[in-house]
Amino acid sequence: MAQSDVEATFRRVRAAARARGAPPLGERLDLLERLERALRAGKSAVADAVAHDFGHRSKHETFLGELVPVVLASRHARAHLADWMAIQPRETNPLFFPSTAQVVLQPLGVVGIIAPWNYPIQLALSPLVCALAAGNRALIKPSELTPRTSEVLAEILSKAIPSDHVAVVPGGADVGEAFSRLAFDHLIFTGSTRVGKLVMRAASENLVPVTLELGGKCPAIVGVEANARTAAERILFGKTFNSGQTCVAPDYALVPAGMKAAFVEACHGAMGSLYPTLAANPDYTAMINDAHYERVQSLVQDAKAKGAQVIPLGAAGELLDPKARKLAPSLLLDVTPNMACMGEEIFGPVLPVVTYERLSEAIAHVNEGARPLALYYFGNSEAAIDRVLAETTSGGVTVNETLLHFLQDDLPIGGVGQSGMGHYHGRDGFEALSKKKAVLRQSAASATGLLKPPYGWAARTLERLLVGK
Repeated sequence: MAQSDVEATFRRVRAAARARGAPPLGERLDLLERLERALRAGKSAVADAVAHDFGHRSKHETFLGELVPVVLASRHARAHLADWMAIQPRETNPLFFPSTAQVVLQPLGVVGIIAPWNYPIQLALSPLVCALAAGNRALIKPSELTPRTSEVLAEILSKAIPSDHVAVVPGGADVGEAFSRLAFDHLIFTGSTRVGKLVMRAASENLVPVTLELGGKCPAIVGVEANARTAAERILFGKTFNSGQTCVAPDYALVPAGMKAAFVEACHGAMGSLYPTLAANPDYTAMINDAHYERVQSLVQDAKAKGAQVIPLGAAGELLDPKARKLAPSLLLDVTPNMACMGEEIFGPVLPVVTYERLSEAIAHVNEGARPLALYYFGNSEAAIDRVLAETTSGGVTVNETLLHFLQDDLPIGGVGQSGMGHYHGRDGFEALSKKKAVLRQSAASATGLLKPPYGWAARTLERLLVGK
């Protein structure tokens, strides 16, 4: 799509938003239900398209990672939308009796959504659910790295929602740049920190507020009281789901020094259970493209060259065709800060293991880096859990599991610092994409006129009472 077409599409959707105003509850519920029906009807087309764009993508991971979150989000929004939309009475100061105060939530207008390639359906439609629930219209810019999926996304939306309500804007980086410069009423971007900075800079030209869902190095802390096998299995599940191409995947593990050998052994056992084979396994997903495949491999080679021990996981002796872009999971032991794998987000099935002696060391390690999008703790010590929660800052936390806080629609999703800003999901997303309009209703019988010029005894009495002589 040409830049002029992007601008024309935006103007068309914005004009419709301004002409119609805020849609009532029934219309919003209908849009969400139609979106859900269309998505369910197109599930096979989605699975085929995503598999084509990835080279191979587990059908089950597509259903679990792309479709289930959107269906759950839609159902949650429909169940609670009437409550979210209700006028909120607020307290007024007795000085202004008999006035009343309230907050009215209104749609912002047109929301821009820039979706990434790793979950091209879910990370386009989950923000859309929030936008529609809040009564907005939207433009969606899907990733150019998943072109077939973008076509299916556009087909699904065209069957469910009028094009002047939601439009898909395909195209490459030039279209993405033009998209981010449009005068949206709010812009949601999911992707890398590097690109997030560019998007925020472009949006600032029109003072467009942004929600940035970025990434980072999400730690998994294994407590001294944790079960090594349970921790290994659950960490590796999060690390290998979508082959680690997940923004909230555990990036590295912090393991007690005395548990290191047991944890490594447990990882071997866990991989044997999760993925007995890799090459012909329909459940194991490929890297999105050659460049990403080579980038993750280069992280392993850099670590090895600088002294790390590489521990392959999975079926021994199994040969993987590089053309298939399936990357065998591995552990990296004895890693050091100068290794690239400890400085940048891995976004693949490679797990560095950092050992610690005391929990304070693990917490310090987390706090020395940028604040992560997610943090995981494994163990049953309430004191240790409380300490980690209190002494670290992250976008979200799951205790004794990975990824699952992201699927809770009543929990906000959002980063902090380098991992992003703003929140969405559920009520938090509805409110983020709504204008909270303050409304004060004053009675004609109010005595506040006594506080206006020319100032007299009432003003002087109030000054003495509240400020002093």
